[in-house]
Amino acid sequence: MTTASDDRPWLKYYDGAPADIDVPDTTMYEALAAQAARTPAATAVIFMGRRFTYAQALAEVDACAAAFRALGVGPRDSVVLSLPNVPTVVICFYALNRLGAVAVMTHPLSSPGELRHYIAMTGARTVVTLDMFYPVFHELAADAGLERLVIGSLADYLPPVTKVGYALTRGRKMPPVPTDDPLVTRWAAFLAGGAGVTVPPVRQLTPEDTCTVLFSGGTTDLPKGIELTSAAFNALAKSMVAISGIAPGDSVLAILPAFHGFGLGLCIHTALTMGAHFVLVPEFSPKIYIANLKKHHPSYIAGVPTLFEALLRDPAFAEVRFSSLKGAFSGGDMLSADLKHRFDAALFAQGSPIELMEGYGLTECVTGCVLSPPRHYRENAMGIPTPGMRMKVVEPGTTRELPPDTEGEFAMTGPTLMKGYLGDPAATADTLRVHGDGRTWLHTGDLGTMDADGYLYFRGRSKRLIKVSGVAVYPVQVEQVLEAHPLVARACVIGLPDDYQMASVKAFVVLADGSLGGDAVKAELIAYCRQHLNKWSVPRHLEFRTSLPMTKVGKIAYTDLEREEAERAGGAVDGEVAGGAGSAGAR
Repeated sequence: MTTASDDRPWLKYYDGAPADIDVPDTTMYEALAAQAARTPAATAVIFMGRRFTYAQALAEVDACAAAFRALGVGPRDSVVLSLPNVPTVVICFYALNRLGAVAVMTHPLSSPGELRHYIAMTGARTVVTLDMFYPVFHELAADAGLERLVIGSLADYLPPVTKVGYALTRGRKMPPVPTDDPLVTRWAAFLAGGAGVTVPPVRQLTPEDTCTVLFSGGTTDLPKGIELTSAAFNALAKSMVAISGIAPGDSVLAILPAFHGFGLGLCIHTALTMGAHFVLVPEFSPKIYIANLKKHHPSYIAGVPTLFEALLRDPAFAEVRFSSLKGAFSGGDMLSADLKHRFDAALFAQGSPIELMEGYGLTECVTGCVLSPPRHYRENAMGIPTPGMRMKVVEPGTTRELPPDTEGEFAMTGPTLMKGYLGDPAATADTLRVHGDGRTWLHTGDLGTMDADGYLYFRGRSKRLIKVSGVAVYPVQVEQVLEAHPLVARACVIGLPDDYQMASVKAFVVLADGSLGGDAVKAELIAYCRQHLNKWSVPRHLEFRTSLPMTKVGKIAYTDLEREEAERAGGAVDGEVAGGAGSAGAR
């Protein structure tokens, strides 16, 4: 309840949204089941022309839970879901939640090294993926200790006609999954194995227990595992509903991946808690996205700035009518004022009075915790805290709150915070700290200011991070891969501004023989990176040096390289990471 002495000056910009939220005492599965009981015949999911009602979706989830139980999966067991946006990922996610198991959400294009790290960290013995990704998991199965590979197909949930078309085109090009691999169970056989298996009717874990692990980066060589709970996801859904007004019968175009909090929390779980439905899109191109906009006329869209820039650049986008659009959200990266104004103008010209709303957040709080309020946009501000969340700026390394307009580190608290970093109590203690008010605050590592009205302004990151098309790229990881190549002595990676991807990766390399390598060596190193990194982390630019600038304590002075690039481009560096590396979006 808001009082006259409330310390949140931004509440006046909520326009009727509540200051706080009541988090239901339910697991995510229970929230889905409750909604299915209220609206069994309503559409829940649309995928490539196939519709699932809430009753059908819940039946698929229950059958999947029985199948996992038949494999021996139980409370607190971890299962890796390495899947694009297909019904399988949604079904498995809620099925594991019903069993009290932990859904480990990974990018299906992760490198083998990253996947080994995820599997080792979580202790997972079962992976669910698609046939197109089988070769990667087959190669790492033995040394990663995997016991089961449940292999689905993009065609599993396609309508009959579309399934035939897929089989005759892309399906024909897919290398067949061997029938003699003892680890492999195909999706249909997996579901059949659950027939007659009884799933306990009572919850196996509480809403406060870890049910999901998502991955984010830090200053180490590989991403950290972030432990999230049903309570955190349910709180996010309540907050987003309060802001957006999403209601039964509304629709969300879900192109953001389910292995990211933005896609999983906002586009999928929020919709399913409200009797709305989402349209799953398994891959992105402007053509595919525009076709879905024309066909489904969604109530809500969400994406990273690269997506909105790509839409504006496609002439066909001007043909889309937005008379039914109720909300548009941008996160995952910095949304420039210029892009926001251009997209707002397009929305207005094409029939919608709404504006693109910028968000900021971290996977450590599922996703967005700050949003630019409608009709109250401020130039270059990320927005104000969402219902239930509190933000403040503290002196870096301390819990001391700073006065308005003073640069420091963002700290946040609220019901969506993570439980901690899996297997890393030191990092957890450094990030989650109890302040003098008795609340646990998450120290973000992001730097900026808050004005007297509660608007937040992003300035940079205290941790090195590059955002390429909204995807986190960790310079240390790229550097370590390059330095593992026998030709390389040292490497340093920075981010460069990019009009389309918002940032691109540049590597400075010192070769072991001291020479300035030519095009052949450059091609070899880029190819090596493609083998060991996801595509966003592969350098787009590579420059050979005979030496790298060093600090007085013997570390590579990457800020000197950023400054050189900024001067070369005619700009100036403000903060630790050059243009595009900072982000005011959900990371």
